[in-house]
Amino acid sequence: MSVQAPLLFIGYLIGLSWLLTRIRFFQKSEISKSQLILLYLLKIAAGIFYGWIGIYYGRTAHMTDTWLYHVGGLQEQSLLLENPGRFFSELIIDPYEGGRWKLLGTHDSYWNDLKANALLKGLALLNMITGGHYNVNILFYNFFGLFGSIAFYRVLVDRFPAQKIAVALGTFLTPSVLFWTSGIHKEGILFTALGMIVYSVYFSFKESAWTLRRISALITGLILILIFRNHLLVALLPALLVWAILNKKGKQLALTTSMVYTAFIFLFFLSSHLDPRIDLPQAVATKQQEFLQLKGKSSVQVDTLRPTPIGFLANLPQAIDLSLTRPHLADVRHLLSLAAALEVIAWFLVFGIWLFYRDRNIAWPSKAIDYFFIGFSLSVTLLIGFSINNIGAIARYRSIVTIPLFVPLLAQINWRKFIGSSS
Repeated sequence: MSVQAPLLFIGYLIGLSWLLTRIRFFQKSEISKSQLILLYLLKIAAGIFYGWIGIYYGRTAHMTDTWLYHVGGLQEQSLLLENPGRFFSELIIDPYEGGRWKLLGTHDSYWNDLKANALLKGLALLNMITGGHYNVNILFYNFFGLFGSIAFYRVLVDRFPAQKIAVALGTFLTPSVLFWTSGIHKEGILFTALGMIVYSVYFSFKESAWTLRRISALITGLILILIFRNHLLVALLPALLVWAILNKKGKQLALTTSMVYTAFIFLFFLSSHLDPRIDLPQAVATKQQEFLQLKGKSSVQVDTLRPTPIGFLANLPQAIDLSLTRPHLADVRHLLSLAAALEVIAWFLVFGIWLFYRDRNIAWPSKAIDYFFIGFSLSVTLLIGFSINNIGAIARYRSIVTIPLFVPLLAQINWRKFIGSSS
């Protein structure tokens, strides 16, 4: 190993650690400088562990993607140095006839290629200052990723001000979120994009003030989601609309949410009649077929989804099982699947504790943000359940909505009462 990598690692680690303590967004979280640096180091350690798993445990756990991206980034770096015009034009040019119209398409689609293309070219640019070293890239990747964690923390602490410890533990130390969003892959980018969106909308609505910085954060977050996993917009846009309506209306929140989502369900199934190129049920069914063809070691047998209302209704119990309860202990094949199974059990235990030890002084769901979190998180988990049959992919995809789905439960538990009754 050359001395360049450790020198770059140490130098950038010191510089970035100092920088994050100087950024107002982090300072206003009221987390101390030492705690911020500790959280940053924790994400770095998780990212390095992610890479280690990809090398030594990759084939068994299907974790080689992160290193394929790394190698691809090095190849793109060579292209950048040799032919910068081609390097940048590939982000814009549609190599297919009508590929830009296939927003949710997976074949001959400009958008399907863009998500990997953008990540590889982003890594190529990063390699110019990191020497192309994976672990040095991890430093910058998680410096960016920390914005997402802090954004969610600031929103949830503002929503549950008396439960800072529970919110902090859930936001920063949930194992699946820490692991999947810290390694070089799309999840860290998506998690940060969602954090930017939630933060900017929440405080803009609360303060009735849309600053340029918040608008920029919102637009940037939406663009990142459009690039890296555009089908998330199918769940995100209805949830944002519900949030906006509830913020304006301020009453009958549950009824309004139900009515808006009922309308969107109708639009979902009528989408092909509005425009044949936007057939949302077929897009979900096609995605399932692609995962069925992969036949990975952690894939499970599922019923084929028919792109009709009856087909989705028939597959609903299966989708709930896949997205919320898998992996079962019987699904465990390796260390990662064991960790994922134990976390699922832990969240069900938290749900049970919440049922019996919920703090009745905390009204929930009672605010627009609550219905946004519920609507968006459940929509994403159902989309996962309807389209994915690979346990590893389910755990990874689910990680970006684990915080809004479960941390509010942690924040509502009367922990003193629970601990007192257990002692």
